Amino acid sequence: MSTRESMEYDVVIVGAGPAGLAAAIRLKQRAAEAGGDISVCVLEKGSEVGAHILSGAVIDPKALDELLPDWRGQDSPLTVEVTENHHWVLRERARIALPHWLMPPFMHNKGTYTGSLGALCRWLAGQAEALGVEIFPGFAAAELLFDEAGAVKGVATGDMGVARDGTHKPDYQPGMELHAKYTLFAEGARGHLTKELKRLFELERACDPQVYGIGLKELWDVDPAKHVPGRVIHTQGWPLTDAWGGGFVYHQANNQVAIGFVVALDYSNPFLSPFEEFQRWKQHPAIRPLLEGGRRVSYGARAINEGGWQSVPQLAFPGGALIGCSAGFVNVPRIKGTHTAMKSGMLAAEQAFAAIAAGRGRDVLDGYQPAVEASWIARELKGVKNAEPAVAKFGGTMGTMVAGADMWMRLLKIGLPVTLRHKRRDAEMLRPAAACTPIAYPKPDGVISFDRLSSVFLSGVNHEEDQPIHLTLRDTAVPIEVNLALYDSPEQRYCPAGVYEIIGREEGAPRLQINAQNCVHCKTCDIKDPTQNINWVVPEGGGGPNYPNM
Repeated sequence: MSTRESMEYDVVIVGAGPAGLAAAIRLKQRAAEAGGDISVCVLEKGSEVGAHILSGAVIDPKALDELLPDWRGQDSPLTVEVTENHHWVLRERARIALPHWLMPPFMHNKGTYTGSLGALCRWLAGQAEALGVEIFPGFAAAELLFDEAGAVKGVATGDMGVARDGTHKPDYQPGMELHAKYTLFAEGARGHLTKELKRLFELERACDPQVYGIGLKELWDVDPAKHVPGRVIHTQGWPLTDAWGGGFVYHQANNQVAIGFVVALDYSNPFLSPFEEFQRWKQHPAIRPLLEGGRRVSYGARAINEGGWQSVPQLAFPGGALIGCSAGFVNVPRIKGTHTAMKSGMLAAEQAFAAIAAGRGRDVLDGYQPAVEASWIARELKGVKNAEPAVAKFGGTMGTMVAGADMWMRLLKIGLPVTLRHKRRDAEMLRPAAACTPIAYPKPDGVISFDRLSSVFLSGVNHEEDQPIHLTLRDTAVPIEVNLALYDSPEQRYCPAGVYEIIGREEGAPRLQINAQNCVHCKTCDIKDPTQNINWVVPEGGGGPNYPNM
């Protein structure tokens, strides 16, 4: 029998990102239209709404136009419309600008906005609260709750005040149970509860495995003479060789530029470091001048869904549904997922409201998946479904040509006669270190390129030091006996925050040290660990990065 207190709601939403907040707003809108009310709670593990939100971001306002048609007159943070769109192919000392006419029209970014997704989420939270939504930042959903029939009945927040050894500190407080007729999961890519739901309800039995990239981002205050509000640049090619991905440069408001680099996590060389590739990319002669004379003000990283339409799982299960990046609605070629995430949240909300109005609860929202499949989410994602697997299969140059041809043909209602598949998960792709060539990365100059620890400092990351480590190992022997022996401990390199270190090698007694306080919650370790021995779980609520404007 649980001793935790509980609270009852019609709908509980896990995650105050764009999908979760759009769902909350839509629920309240539908209730108001029906002349009634509905109780909605949103849990957010970050210290405040937006603290854990990281995206490029160039945002298509399509879903926002549907949700809040008058948003442009409501002091929204989206104020910088994209005015220029460039795509560069980089070679080591040169760049090739792709002609605009080669790009499918939906890649042109006409009518989109560049800015902070975190700021947008804070604004959406204000809109939701004005409608009566209860939002609880600093409370991490740590546990799934089930009723006697096996349906999800809600979630429990994590206990507070637990010491690293599991004992209760003087300020200990047990978690709270939040019960609901329906629970919507908007945890973002690789959510730890979503991962468990997929396993328990076999939600991926009819789809391809999800694949991911890691996105690393910095904000820079740049020389006003170099700032062009609304300019958007995407790059591909150098410095990546045996991996694929690319960079971005977004000129936002207030002489600020968002720059970033994405590396697909299906790479095979265990010596590759996405963080170091990002730092090297900034030194390219086409990129470095954009930053010279400026000042880096923030840093962060986050995993990104890249599987596309063929990796979207079953969306509904007894008592709940997956929305946003928990389901994987990112349009990879467009590098956009905010609009599709919001739309999925709105569609799930409409189904949940209709079910509750009809007196139902904790059954399957069986209208949600058909609603998504009939929506512009499906039309958009089906049109680009072969882009990511084409590049993964044929490489950067040939894959881009195949992907481009397929996207153009699909606009003409033809397209390739096949759906390219994702056959293996990212964790399965590493080759043994003995079969690969180590990569010699240049030392950071402290002006344009930087080391990991100084970067992590700029993320504002903070975890209570005396708490259980949230990066758990299923088998403590595996990091040395398998990861070090076969792959030269790739977790030291794929982690963008210096969480994992092998110490004691000189003494002949190597062991893995986990610096959990550095974790920026990117989830890369949970995805890329070759033995899937690392299991990311939520730390104490409020811990993690504190992104100001990412």
